[in-house]
Amino acid sequence: MTIATLTKPWQAFSYGFLDASAKRELRRKMLKAIAVPGCQMPYASREVPMARGWGTGGLQVTLTLLKPSSVVKVIDQGADDSVNAASIRSFLSKVSGAAETWDTLAATLIQSRHRIPEERLRADQVLVLQVPNPEPLRPVEPNMSVARQMHADADYGRLWLILYEQIVRSGRIMQGASYPALVNGRHVMTPSPIPRWDLPKLHMAQHLTFLSAGREKRLYAVPPFTRVEPLVFSDVPYKVEDHAALTCHRSGVAGYFMNEIPQDGGGSVFELSDSHLGIKAIRRRDGEDVALGATWYENGKMPR
Repeated sequence: MTIATLTKPWQAFSYGFLDASAKRELRRKMLKAIAVPGCQMPYASREVPMARGWGTGGLQVTLTLLKPSSVVKVIDQGADDSVNAASIRSFLSKVSGAAETWDTLAATLIQSRHRIPEERLRADQVLVLQVPNPEPLRPVEPNMSVARQMHADADYGRLWLILYEQIVRSGRIMQGASYPALVNGRHVMTPSPIPRWDLPKLHMAQHLTFLSAGREKRLYAVPPFTRVEPLVFSDVPYKVEDHAALTCHRSGVAGYFMNEIPQDGGGSVFELSDSHLGIKAIRRRDGEDVALGATWYENGKMPR
């Protein structure tokens, strides 16, 4: 007996890296997630060539959806050129033959960490959000078995209590990213660590959204034209970050979500979080013929 007899001949990886069995399971769970919006579906999270906690859940969903005609965009907190976004985008292209892009309008499949692009997504686009913690009840119920029973009973009273306590102590709701939201009037989900600014973009949107947590082995979905309503009291309206009056120091664009960049002198400047929208705005300002898509927000407010 030799090592050669104990090993199989070399074969190329399956298309899209994941084997057929993994893709079949993920597709079944994705269909179930679409059928029951906001409900967490367990799946056997596979090993992929990146560390847990760096987007393995989103990567597995994206690999399952990929095909040679796909056009892939990957962003990390709004930036297309970060190390994480560039590495994932290059990997997806290499294992599938799919085209890469930074342009939201050109993409058919968008994987994102912590942001939703400012340009409106179309019905033929799919958004995949990476999720570190998919369980909205974890702050109030650490026992996951009990938490799942609470979901089954639609028992979300403790979440309302947390929001009420924030109002009593601080005069306003302090919850920022991962603001809990009721999906289709039934299940409460945590919408990834996207800012409050991005949560209204999921409400009655044309596109399909998948949210996947590889480390926690859970995925859930928001189908097109589904109600996504943040948990709010009737006398305390939901408020997004007050960025309407901020102007990007690079592109001159105002009325969108900004990153604050501290300066040596003690002050700050602001830069458009959606990096490629800022690039397109600069190119258009310089006289290039660049297509800018319709945006969710106009002058810092979302039209009703």
